Amino acid sequence: MPVRRAEPEEASLLSDLALRSKAHWDYPASFIEACRDDLTVTPHDIAQHAVFVSIASGNQITGFYMLVRRSAAEADLSMLFIDPSAIGAGYGRLLFEHAVETARSGGYQHLFIDSDPFAESFYTRMGAVRIGEVESTVLAGRLLPLMRYDL
Repeated sequence: MPVRRAEPEEASLLSDLALRSKAHWDYPASFIEACRDDLTVTPHDIAQHAVFVSIASGNQITGFYMLVRRSAAEADLSMLFIDPSAIGAGYGRLLFEHAVETARSGGYQHLFIDSDPFAESFYTRMGAVRIGEVESTVLAGRLLPLMRYDL
């Protein structure tokens, strides 16, 4: 299961994958549509941040993540999404571990994650700890788990 850097021309494909992945958790269509802006990956994002994709046989993208610099010592795992057809096949772990190594090699000491509530148990299994809550940028009053992974 190789991992490679995303290409700018893959931005819309990654955005669509993120929406499909979010919809996997049976959120209402109206909520998924409200998430569209937050889950849109642009060519600029790919050029400016560490965006990597996992690949299955046939060169099909099965998932991706994006690391965004917060400070010299901190980064946000701002996105980690797996195509619904590939959930449970190890791509989430693969991408998370790759993100950790990418963050370490970038000199970061902490990785922060504004987690979807359905993904919190995954991040806990990966070693992240819940340190609080952060308000959703999509739905006022909705609180999301704020997690930290120490590198």
